[in-house]
Amino acid sequence: MRLHILGICGTFMGGVAALASELGETVEGSDANVYPPMSTQLEALGIDLMQGYKAEYLQPAPDLVVVGNAMVRGNPAVEYMLDQQLRYISGPQWLGERLLVDREVLAVAGTHGKTTTTSLLAHLLESAGLAPGFLIGGVPGNFGISARLGQGKPFVIEADEYDSAFFDKRSKFVHYRPRIAILNNLEYDHADIFPDVAAIQRQFHHLVRTVPGNGRLIVNAHDAYLAEVLAMGCWTPVETFGIGKGDWQARLISADGSAFSVTCKGETIGDVHWPLLGDHSVMNALAALAAATAAGADPRALLPAFGSFESVKRRMEIVGDVDGVRVYDDFAHHPTAIATTLAGLRAKVGKSRILVALEPRSNSMRLGAHADGLAPSLSDADAVVFLHRPELPWDAKRVTDALHGRATTAPTVDDLLTSLKSQTRAGDHVVFMSNGGFENAPRRFVAALSGS
Repeated sequence: MRLHILGICGTFMGGVAALASELGETVEGSDANVYPPMSTQLEALGIDLMQGYKAEYLQPAPDLVVVGNAMVRGNPAVEYMLDQQLRYISGPQWLGERLLVDREVLAVAGTHGKTTTTSLLAHLLESAGLAPGFLIGGVPGNFGISARLGQGKPFVIEADEYDSAFFDKRSKFVHYRPRIAILNNLEYDHADIFPDVAAIQRQFHHLVRTVPGNGRLIVNAHDAYLAEVLAMGCWTPVETFGIGKGDWQARLISADGSAFSVTCKGETIGDVHWPLLGDHSVMNALAALAAATAAGADPRALLPAFGSFESVKRRMEIVGDVDGVRVYDDFAHHPTAIATTLAGLRAKVGKSRILVALEPRSNSMRLGAHADGLAPSLSDADAVVFLHRPELPWDAKRVTDALHGRATTAPTVDDLLTSLKSQTRAGDHVVFMSNGGFENAPRRFVAALSGS
């Protein structure tokens, strides 16, 4: 079957393309921006990539068009597809019907930590010899690819609550039908499609309804919104996890989260020593350990695998260390993620200065839905440079004024880099935070520090 994928270079749709190719389908696709790393990964698989959305790319007609959720009415390819009555399907539905129906699905849902937890869960199952398949919204360091079929029965998937397609406004995760589901956390996000938290909770409950009675729900014990979701109705055994709370509990050995002990229902499992930082990382670890155990792995035997876990690119990824200045690239999209990431770094670096370059890139950030929470989330930063592009529809003074002299704005990335460089000195930790490309700012900053 010949598939044409619209929006093929997104992390999710690129993973769908890779899996379809591995299944033996003939795969091609188009995107507004054909760019690395996804383009490189797909081209290596022999997938034909096309720049832009032109009707002629769908001539002759493919057997099926797989539509990414970035596609909208008015897009030339979408309009041609509809006018010609081509067969089409959303990416999540294709995945659910073509691949996941015969697998033991482990789905990782939550506002924060999905990509890291999914990567860690796949790594743990791999270390247990279960050879899982996976689809991850990033490139996990231990695998170097975002998706694969795997040789075993388990399939680990990052389960996004974002909508499936312009014609299917249900969350992606309702198509996956997992036997084991992690509910990592729930906060208000995606202001472009959800009016309030209650709307997101309803989608999470749709996911809960699909998990069978002989499956397992792994749920954050600290999260009141998730407790409300379960109160809507739950037909599946639940195991909770938390720091000092829940069935699976962690106790910090190191304040920065790089070492902690684990117990399950009062029974000692052992200690974890690993390279990640922060309470949020510890929570991700507990969730992944509980899910891997539910899939049949021995939790004690899994503990050494944490030490060899290589995090996903752009999750506090160190991109340079120049003359005593360490530079990080972090995929930040929400005040809670910003706060927990910086808290973990602060616990690690002590009194060393932390400088943050922040791009409000997600739809919710650009709409100002998180504006009031940004200043408190940056409390561990000694200095902040906020990218305030002219088209941003709200005034960043709401953030900078609340930081009482520790923050400035810059209208362009060039100006931001100049400002940041003037403030940086040896011993500093500089964190670039954005869930977009940020015009390659972290690496450009490293080059500027190096004088190249």
